[in-house]
Amino acid sequence: MPKLATKIEGRGNGIKTNLVNMVDVAKALARPPSYTTKYFGCELGAQSKFDDKTGTATVNGAHEMSKLAGLLENFIKKYVQCYGCGNPETEIVISKTQLITLKCAACGYVSDVDMRNKLTTFILKNPPEQKKSGKDKKGMRRAEKERLKEGEVVDEESKKVKKDVKKKKGQDDEKRASKKKSGGSEDEQLSPVSSQADDDEDQEEDDGVQWQTDTSAEAAQRRINEQLTSATSEMVMLQNSSDDPQTAPRAKDTKDKDSKSKLKKRIFKNSETVAKDQDLPNVEELSLHNKLVKDFKACLKNGLTPAELASIVHSKDSPMQEVFSAYFQALFDGISKGLAKEVGKKKLYLAKVVHDEASQKLLLGAVEEFCSLAGSEMGKEVSLVLKTLYDEEIVEEEQILGWFDKGISKCGTGKLCSVRKHAHPFVEWLRNAEAESEEDE
Repeated sequence: MPKLATKIEGRGNGIKTNLVNMVDVAKALARPPSYTTKYFGCELGAQSKFDDKTGTATVNGAHEMSKLAGLLENFIKKYVQCYGCGNPETEIVISKTQLITLKCAACGYVSDVDMRNKLTTFILKNPPEQKKSGKDKKGMRRAEKERLKEGEVVDEESKKVKKDVKKKKGQDDEKRASKKKSGGSEDEQLSPVSSQADDDEDQEEDDGVQWQTDTSAEAAQRRINEQLTSATSEMVMLQNSSDDPQTAPRAKDTKDKDSKSKLKKRIFKNSETVAKDQDLPNVEELSLHNKLVKDFKACLKNGLTPAELASIVHSKDSPMQEVFSAYFQALFDGISKGLAKEVGKKKLYLAKVVHDEASQKLLLGAVEEFCSLAGSEMGKEVSLVLKTLYDEEIVEEEQILGWFDKGISKCGTGKLCSVRKHAHPFVEWLRNAEAESEEDE
């Protein structure tokens, strides 16, 4: 935001203060210049006016620059900044009950504006224009790209159809030319085939061989083993016609029991392989996590500096994601509310352990695991925590977007997925800010 510039004009009763660059100041705050001009008039108890055509803003009377700057700061706190995270990128929303709220683009918090100020009446009578969001702009660009792609596909298909038609015409012409050259009829061309079939039938009659299928139990079992797998062939039951009908059910029961026991063994083996594929935590891993948390808490209690703790973290032989999760839990264990403020207080402990892209991803995974285990209330603070890490330049924008996209693609209904859903407002704010910067360039 540019510094407010003023100029005193006139004399006597006609003296007034001209707010020279009020349009630029209001544009930086994303508020109409008439709002700021009206706010000065309400607070100073003087008549104020803003001309939309010329863009001049004036307040009756001679007012000092320092006093107007203080009033502008109060305006920003009341009508621009988010009451939750302090971010100035908010949008004025007027509800159906004629209440004014500020919706934050970063954390999604909705702030209730004090309706006792005179400016609120002016805002209700002159609501702000609703500008198109980044989503609408992106949607328009995507629709334009899809339309162009569809046009290209249609052109390619039409070209293929024309090529196929030309190719078929050429093949038909070649066939006609070959038939004219051969000079033979279709019956003469087909006659060798029919004569060959007649010769085959005569040869079969002369052989006198009668084909039969072996229906014995051994032959049937052999065919089963050849056609089916080992798992399904054991489940197929065969019964000989010469067996005793009383002993047959017993044999069937014993075979059923054997097949069921084998199926149970296979199911148990499959469950073990699934558990290995999903990397489910076992008792040793849980005990390792608790041990790491205990070690880091002891280091914090002994008063080690952030640099000393960072060297200990990177010297561990355990999996680094487990180490980062334990380190984050040791720093913020026992906190139920206000995690973002605590992260800001202990930012040095986090900044020292993060020195490349891999460590940034490990820290994001630790935040996600901590918030998911702490409960739903802690999950709602994920956006504020991510914004603090981003503002303090501990985690970069690309790593946050990559972490979010990678997890949300595999998302279901688990606790980890709920954490990423709570982070969605902050991620959308990052993407919209990036899109707006690209458009300005």
